[in-house]
Amino acid sequence: MPTTLNRAAVFAVYQLTLFAGILLMPLALVMRKAGVTLPVHRAVDRVNETYEEMDAERTN
Repeated sequence: MPTTLNRAAVFAVYQLTLFAGILLMPLALVMRKAGVTLPVHRAVDRVNETYEEMDAERTN
């Protein structure tokens, strides 16, 4: 069972990942025009899955 500290840390990482994705959006748009993509969506998806798993464990 995850502790409150673990859940808070995962939530903080989740928020920081979203923030980094927002900050990198202009760079990602320029790079996409050059044919290169930034894999930020994979990091956001992975952290989101972890956060949802911890939330599901809390409710069970």
